[in-house]
Amino acid sequence: MNHPTLYRKRIIPDECVLLKDDEILSYENNILVTRWKTLKPKKDLDHGFSCYFFDFGYKISKFYDREHNLLYYYCDIIDAKINKAENTIVVTDLLADVIVYPDGYVKVVDIDEIVEALNSSSISLEQVKKALYSLDKLLSIIYDDKLDTLTTYMDKFDK
Repeated sequence: MNHPTLYRKRIIPDECVLLKDDEILSYENNILVTRWKTLKPKKDLDHGFSCYFFDFGYKISKFYDREHNLLYYYCDIIDAKINKAENTIVVTDLLADVIVYPDGYVKVVDIDEIVEALNSSSISLEQVKKALYSLDKLLSIIYDDKLDTLTTYMDKFDK
């Protein structure tokens, strides 16, 4: 199978980066699973897996340290433009994020960035609506203790 070329588009800061080093492990039914190493080395974070749920507007990532200890799940709210003719996917980070720690603690972050982006016209009202809707659905899954129904797509590659 010829895997698509994957890009990450950010609103703050405004950038679009080719994820050339991300290894696509699976892509079916609008669910894409990747394995990656950090683009910019960090003190703790070394590598991880990501699972993009294009139909639902979120990406769930497992963040690991150098010794492959799970640091946390990082959940991005996203929008994706899939261009089948060019075999590309541009994933836009819609700013709101959810962090789920191994002990179950949940932290919602960067909501203020949505307001900042809306005030500067960097994000459309439609994107904000999509972001909030996806965030609500994701939080319902997390609060119902069903995050494992999403992480299972990565778990089979994480051995």
